[in-house]
Amino acid sequence: MASEEGGESGVFHDPAGVRAQLDRILLSPEFLAPERGRRFLQYIVEETLEGRSERLKAYTIAQAVFGRDASFDAQNDPVVRIEAGRIRRALERYYLVSGSGDPVRITIPKGGYLPHFSNSESRLQAGETADLRRPADKRRAAERPITWRDLLLPIGVPALFGTMAILAVIRPLEAYLSSPRASQTPATQTLKSKPRVTVEPIAALGDNAQGSDFARGLADQLIAKLMKMESLVVLAPGRFGTDATGMQFSLQGSALVEGTIAHLHIRLISGADGSVIWANQYDRDLRGQSMLDVEDEIAAQIVMEISNSRRLSGTGADP
Repeated sequence: MASEEGGESGVFHDPAGVRAQLDRILLSPEFLAPERGRRFLQYIVEETLEGRSERLKAYTIAQAVFGRDASFDAQNDPVVRIEAGRIRRALERYYLVSGSGDPVRITIPKGGYLPHFSNSESRLQAGETADLRRPADKRRAAERPITWRDLLLPIGVPALFGTMAILAVIRPLEAYLSSPRASQTPATQTLKSKPRVTVEPIAALGDNAQGSDFARGLADQLIAKLMKMESLVVLAPGRFGTDATGMQFSLQGSALVEGTIAHLHIRLISGADGSVIWANQYDRDLRGQSMLDVEDEIAAQIVMEISNSRRLSGTGADP
């Protein structure tokens, strides 16, 4: 996977216009992003405008925006990468729904966290340059003599697909006529025998943005920490492995933030019969600490309690 570091911010330089566009985006109801995602976008834009784009690394962003400490490891904690993906999609939707006529376009190219700024004039010039190049490219192609490489695509590709079609017929016959063989390697069988846990989206109770942010952030933290457990396989929300031979579980819950108090109910459901095999309630006072720290602390406690559950390993009931 390519590292999401570095990048270039483009050639458009109008700090006042970029800041005005940033305010326009953050105030728009069509920009669907949680509060911590908005802080992320503001931070990377301001750092770029202030000439500190070289600092836009996952480690620095995690400390400045998400409250992580010096022990942060981007490989084991994907919070920055996840939030960058959310903001990319939110920006794409904003410009598609209501921002198509805005004077400045702010994007975050994949592969980095450095934003790119452009105006309508620079985008138009880029399109005109591409159009001017096309006729010359066509003339050069027409003047070039035909070689065997030119025949490779129209002849070679149909031949390749024809070969694949023949193999598609032969392979089922071969499997039917040949003797049964072991279809899975020991490593694959071991993977499928591990307990599988699906982290479902945590339901946000109440009508406040802080509760929704808390529920989404906690789900991300649970996924990140459960993935560190070698004894489990973590599945995407809403998915159960139909070909798995091991036990399957669903981690569900609900969250409510009332003032400075966060309430959380979590339960582990058996995929076999729907029974609740583990449940707990967590209440935290948010005063004096960031929401991210609370999410991290609760997620760590939940994962520790789940890992100690004997029901999860199939050895019997919890004491």
